[in-house]
Amino acid sequence: MNIIKIEDRTPILVEQLVKVWKSSVTETHTFLSDEEISHIQEYVPRALTDIPHLIIAENGNGIPQAFMGIDEQKLEMLFIAPEERGRGLGKKLIEYGMKEYSINELVVNEQNPQAKGFYEHMGFQVYKRTETDEQGRPYPVLYMRLSPSVPS
Repeated sequence: MNIIKIEDRTPILVEQLVKVWKSSVTETHTFLSDEEISHIQEYVPRALTDIPHLIIAENGNGIPQAFMGIDEQKLEMLFIAPEERGRGLGKKLIEYGMKEYSINELVVNEQNPQAKGFYEHMGFQVYKRTETDEQGRPYPVLYMRLSPSVPS
C-alpha cells in the first residue's frame, strides 16, 4: 500500500473515495439505515474536497483502499474498504497522521465500538460524550484525545 497526500482532488478520485466511504460505512455503521447512509453520502464529495489534508492509501494498481482527512491536528475522517480492515492499514494511516500532522483529537460514533476500540489501542482516550453527532443527528459521539503517555 502506498500512502499519498492528495492535492488534486479530481472528480474520478472523489468518486473512488465515495465508494470506499460507502462500503466502509455500510459495514461499520450498522446503526444507520440505507436511507440515512444515502442521505449522508450526498455530503461526502464536498467534505472530501474541503478537508485541508486528504491522505489516501492505494493498492499496487493505484486504487484507493482507505483514506483519512485531517483539519489542523484533528482527525476528521478515516474510512477503510471492508476487505482491507484488520490488516494494519488504519494503524499505518493513524501513525502517519500523528507523525506528519500531529493529530491528537478525533470524534467517533459511540455506536461503532470497533472504531472506539481501535482508537483506544492507538492511544486515544474519551474526554467527552454528546447525545447527538456534530450535525445534530441523534447519534451519540465520543470526543477522544491522544493520551499524554503516548509519544507524538
